[in-house]
Amino acid sequence: QVQLVESGGGLVQPGGSLRLSCAASGFTFSMYVMSWYRQAPGKERSMVATITSATAGGSTNYADSVKGRFTISRDNAKKTVYLQMNSLKSEDTAVYYCNAQSWVYSYWGQGTQVTVSS
Repeated sequence: QVQLVESGGGLVQPGGSLRLSCAASGFTFSMYVMSWYRQAPGKERSMVATITSATAGGSTNYADSVKGRFTISRDNAKKTVYLQMNSLKSEDTAVYYCNAQSWVYSYWGQGTQVTVSS
């Protein structure tokens, strides 16, 4: 059974930091491209950060809006992908989703709420 379980969301003040985690099970984690997406109220879901599979070198890509502030990483032994979010802004408020992508399959987590507010 495939599972992606996000954690680490919450309420943080502008300028603060959070680290999201996504624990995976039920598939060969190291072979999948892992991504974080987010969806704010009234907006479409959009890509935040992506990290390629271990065999592809683990290269990363970021949305322009988060470059220099967010860092995606993965621990293939723990089957977990992380999103370190620094210098958070109110516009980062959204539900954050973890995604696992292969040539054939795409899996989603249930999402975790991140709220940036004073």
